[in-house]
Amino acid sequence: MATFISHSAADTRALGESWGRSAGPGMILGLSGDLGAGKTELVKGIARGLGVADRVHSPTFALVNTYGGGRLPLHHLDLYRLETIEQILAAGMEEYLHGDGVTVIEWIERWFKEVRSPKSEVRSPKAEVESPKPEIQTLVGVPMLRVRIESLGENERRITYENTGA
Repeated sequence: MATFISHSAADTRALGESWGRSAGPGMILGLSGDLGAGKTELVKGIARGLGVADRVHSPTFALVNTYGGGRLPLHHLDLYRLETIEQILAAGMEEYLHGDGVTVIEWIERWFKEVRSPKSEVRSPKAEVESPKPEIQTLVGVPMLRVRIESLGENERRITYENTGA
């Protein structure tokens, strides 16, 4: 798991832009974080890295915004208003897991739950206590870049990320 400390919205967008520049077809990013943490700022950077010229905004009420015109299409999903996996599937969100573009899913924990597993405990050479590592429960074995954004202050954010899934 990697950690990036963002000191501003511009830093967050710059991280997203670097991911967008290196993104390939079928890439999925799952974002977690409180309201106002910076999830949409990260997506704005991803769009810029893909060469998307359209203005990016949160799809909270639309559920999905798709942006073209870049190197790859960008599908921006927001699951905030959907509370169950059944609602997510009924809204047709599963089709975006197998696309030829880049899919970013805000509130990913509503779909792909984190569970603790005793078999995934890891011992750090610097730590005397074993700490459980989250194991990601996936639907259809989809690999993704799992991203967590935490507010550290008015402008600072801790962004942790790791590749998970199949």
